[in-house]
Amino acid sequence: MAAAVSPDRILRQLSELWTAEGGQSDAGVLRACSMTLIVVAEASDDASALGETLAALMPEHPARAILVRLSGEGERALTERVYQQCWMPFGQRRQICCEQIEITASDAALADLPSVLLPLAVPDLPVILWCRSARLAARPDLRDLSLIATKVIFDTFGALNPADDVSRLAGAPRSGLLLADLAWTRLTRWRESLARLFENREYLGRLSEIESVRVCFPPGAETSAWYLAAWAGLALGLTPGVSRGGKSLRLELSAPGFEVSLVRENGRLVTTAGGQSSCASLPEPSDYLLMREELAIVRPDPVFERTLASAARLAVSFSSG
Repeated sequence: MAAAVSPDRILRQLSELWTAEGGQSDAGVLRACSMTLIVVAEASDDASALGETLAALMPEHPARAILVRLSGEGERALTERVYQQCWMPFGQRRQICCEQIEITASDAALADLPSVLLPLAVPDLPVILWCRSARLAARPDLRDLSLIATKVIFDTFGALNPADDVSRLAGAPRSGLLLADLAWTRLTRWRESLARLFENREYLGRLSEIESVRVCFPPGAETSAWYLAAWAGLALGLTPGVSRGGKSLRLELSAPGFEVSLVRENGRLVTTAGGQSSCASLPEPSDYLLMREELAIVRPDPVFERTLASAARLAVSFSSG
């Protein structure tokens, strides 16, 4: 039952792990921690893949990782286990280890999670909540969980109800809380490519002539399209158009006698301006790469905040149109 999960006992088990690990290594163990990373995932989520993602993140973003697995309907129950993630940097003999805690919770026990997780957060360090469960994102229980976090990370890409998800995210009370959406993070290369394009003085001179912004998207890429259109529209002071169609996400900027387009084709980002095209590799980013980027952002991102508000308006307009 929920009462069987004691934060004090978990912390004691962590302490015992460090004592045992230190005694087994002549070179000692370095305890590394820059944040508390709480990951909430469904029990059906690929445990092996998620474990590999967390392990890959630890060297650059060492954390006390708390994985909460949602078991769904059933009796009110919480269970836990404690372990370590260790690695040895090349050329060194001393291991670096991070703490990991795994908690399994039924839906009926979700209300108990904040009181369990809060004492487990490392004092005076950021608390990042990565919500991988679309089901939890729509439940009021998430609000209580987010109260213990510095930053909450979602992923609306491929959402079943994308307009609802983006609107909910835009309407979430801030109170100093940072929000992130991996659907926006996936567009970093797009934004960088477009910005580099206008470093060309000839193209920069025609920037003020652009009259329209349009984004076309394939099924499942709604939120990416709204973010991309909202960002470009805000940057140019134009009202963007968004439409469903084609097999790839596509951004088009139009001026009299001057066209710019960015489109993802076969793992490449093809940029065309003034009839000249260039290609750059754009493989589908892994959860590791997306989270690596977001974990490095610990301050407010005003560009994302403005884009999110505008994307939410586009979502409402698109859904009602």
